[in-house]
Amino acid sequence: MRFDKMRDRTHNSSTVPESANVDQKDCQIEDGKTTLGRPATLWLALSILLVNGCWAVYHFQFESLPIPLSAEQAGKRGFSEESAMQHVKTLTRLGPHPVGSDALDLALQYVLAASKKIKETAHWEVDAQVDFFHAKTGANRLVGGLFKGKTLLYSDLKHVVLRLSPKYLPEAEETAILISSHIDTVFSTEGAGDCSSCVAVMLELARGISQWAHGFKNSIIFLFNTGEEEGLNGAHSFITQHPWRSTVRFVVDLEAMGIGGKSSIFQAGSLPWAIESFSRVAKYPSGQIIAQDLFRAGVIKSATDFQVYEEVAGLSGLDFVYTDMNAVYHTKNDKLGLLKPGSLQHSGENMLAFLLQVGRSSHLSKGKLPEKEGTVPEQTIFFDVLGMYMITYRQRLASMLHNSVILQSLLIWAVSVLMGGYPAASALGLSFLSTILMWTFSISFSALVAILLPLICPFPTPYIANPWLAIGLFGAPAVLGALTGQWLGFLILRNYLQRVSSKEGRSSVLQLNLINWESERWLFKSGFVQWLIALILGNIFKAGSTFLALVWLVSPAFAYGLIEATLTPVRSPKQLRIVTLIMGLFLPVLISSGMFIRLAGTIIGLSVRLERNPGSMPEWLGNMILAVFISTVVCLTFVYLLSYIHLSGAKKSIIVSLFALFGLTLTVVLAGTFPAYTEDVARAINVVHLVETSGGNQSSSNPDSYISLFSVTPGNLEKEIETLKSEEFTCGRSKMLDLVTFTVNYGCWSSKNSRNGWSHADIPVLQVESDSVTDVRMTHVSVDTKISTRWSLAINTEKIDDFTFGGDSGALVPLHNKSSVDGWHIIQFSGGKDSPRKFDLKLIWSKNANQQPHTSFEGKEDSHLLKLRTDVNRITPQTARVLDKLPPWCSLFGKSTSPFTLSFLTSLPDEF
Repeated sequence: MRFDKMRDRTHNSSTVPESANVDQKDCQIEDGKTTLGRPATLWLALSILLVNGCWAVYHFQFESLPIPLSAEQAGKRGFSEESAMQHVKTLTRLGPHPVGSDALDLALQYVLAASKKIKETAHWEVDAQVDFFHAKTGANRLVGGLFKGKTLLYSDLKHVVLRLSPKYLPEAEETAILISSHIDTVFSTEGAGDCSSCVAVMLELARGISQWAHGFKNSIIFLFNTGEEEGLNGAHSFITQHPWRSTVRFVVDLEAMGIGGKSSIFQAGSLPWAIESFSRVAKYPSGQIIAQDLFRAGVIKSATDFQVYEEVAGLSGLDFVYTDMNAVYHTKNDKLGLLKPGSLQHSGENMLAFLLQVGRSSHLSKGKLPEKEGTVPEQTIFFDVLGMYMITYRQRLASMLHNSVILQSLLIWAVSVLMGGYPAASALGLSFLSTILMWTFSISFSALVAILLPLICPFPTPYIANPWLAIGLFGAPAVLGALTGQWLGFLILRNYLQRVSSKEGRSSVLQLNLINWESERWLFKSGFVQWLIALILGNIFKAGSTFLALVWLVSPAFAYGLIEATLTPVRSPKQLRIVTLIMGLFLPVLISSGMFIRLAGTIIGLSVRLERNPGSMPEWLGNMILAVFISTVVCLTFVYLLSYIHLSGAKKSIIVSLFALFGLTLTVVLAGTFPAYTEDVARAINVVHLVETSGGNQSSSNPDSYISLFSVTPGNLEKEIETLKSEEFTCGRSKMLDLVTFTVNYGCWSSKNSRNGWSHADIPVLQVESDSVTDVRMTHVSVDTKISTRWSLAINTEKIDDFTFGGDSGALVPLHNKSSVDGWHIIQFSGGKDSPRKFDLKLIWSKNANQQPHTSFEGKEDSHLLKLRTDVNRITPQTARVLDKLPPWCSLFGKSTSPFTLSFLTSLPDEF
């Protein structure tokens, strides 16, 4: 039967008309029930459209790389990936080349020779200068990020510096753009991505720029530094010691937290023109401000040389980073074979165009900085679309847009509620309740899987090598939970609207269907509310990524207003149109779906190195972080889509499909069809031969020597130990290992044949030279690190008020301005072969030093005054045997706080 159209109250009203004309295609009444539209085939088509659309966005935004060019194709003034790859191949053939190694010396000589060749072949009007800079001993005392409570010391660092400037414009040397990256690697990897790829890009860029720089107004300095992996020391030594440092006006840092892919903007400094210039001239612009937001909020635990240039030198600039396959970061799998073709071409062509732009710019002229002194730098919002276009705008404009949308949204909601009266206000509250239930059930379902996985799987994170498994393991429960929660909210809202309608004497079958449609509309509009809240919070905290909330609020709201809403105050509700959904989600999906997928992949990659202190976190924590992230994305983005399902005939099919996807994924995981780790994506393991002197007794003739095995990847080591049965390892938590910069709470250890491979003469010495009391107690301690030029010393700041630390070159750490974390100040030293080994430490005791025991960050009493770990890059026979027997999906993991494969531990008690 057909009904003629009639008018009723506004679409924001919580009640529905007594009668209305409704097209037969909207509903049919058969035996008192309604046959609803949106069949399963429609949802199948929409699912295919959504999945393929998101994949296409991700592919074009992050995986679509340019074709590599040969030297002939690029020409003298272009960028050739094939030429750059020759540099990568040469550097990776040297193997790992950490600070102080023979391999690093060879790498330095290679880069030096390549730089001299560029000088020889430069345009005749270009002045090319090459400097092999030998940095003096220095102290790097950064205050932010990972370096709070630390002093980073360095010595005997060597860098290659190449400056290109116009020969007949000498004043150009006074305004320089610095391009910086590092040659050194960690001890565990050949560093194809981190950062031989960056060095290769810089060398090829320098070759090209050497043919252009005669027309520049500024000089370009290429810094190939060493010591970055040991605490950003290379950048610090250059910016504090090199004679060209005062000419630098702007910096570009190239870094890698994975291997290859697109080189994206990771951080942008305070000069808006820089990123605006990059967005205009870059051929393949790539960058998302959400990465900067997460990094500066401390969510991403990492650091780059860019921090030194900003914090120490006060420079602005751009920080670029490779992030593909970040699970291989600092492991053996950072290798040439995984470097994607086109990666270097992408970075090189973008950087070449940008340098040509800023090299000719007058913005950097001496004494004429774009920002007035004393003003607060204005943030620039930036994000790319499909890796083809970059949108940039200032924070001032962002605040205007946000405030305008917030005020208009609040005004519209207020007017709507006032027009609808108490029923409309109640309906609004109940629709928001559905959002709360959606979040609650979605997070609960996926969190339950996160907790159960370590109990039923051999590895707590079985998806690292195959990230797509997270779709079935966490995505399916998250969507199922969101659908369940919103369905409960829908029932509550519908029951309320039915009660209101029944009080007005309306109870026809048609009326019930109109109530269903009105409930559906309220659920759709509840998405506006949650994104409005996100927009308000982002605007308050000036988060750059607030543009996401703006897009996800405005686009669906505009589509709803254009197609669904009406200014007529008396029109009956109808079923939501599919075109509203497609039109409303097109722009948000285009802008953000690739970014969300990328963030999920990044979280999965970070799981490989999640635990700073091995064994200190629950095994399910990594899963929980990923599960909550996926649930958050589902609730934020699926809120509009799910509102269409409740009146759909495909609801049961969708639920069955989600259960099937989860069950199938869990089955293949439990069956081991897709291994958690592979030879290309390995679990991060450390194997260290440790020699520990007890209680600070330097004359001990019988130090404790053993092989220690631990992992920063969540999970026990039962599978690894299966191949090491003959090595007599014991695993558990009974032997907590204090490695000065971190603590191993769970690990394995073996003393079998561990007395060989080291000498007593290698054991470091902490010797009390004097201990006196005048007004305050002062203790003089000599430190001899013996053969080690890489070590970490922790000083108990609950016992010690202040200290000085120095050597033959004078005081490296003066009095005052010491920070600490968990009651300790840590000094980390790294340097070349000619670095000093003997130091003097003068301690000034606290007046109440003996009044209370010191507790470590683990909550256990700690009676040490000093703790020292010295590292030696030597593989003993016992360590070599263990490494040889480990499964191929295990890899050594290196970072500045990790020990080398041979380490010595000694300490000084507070009562010596």
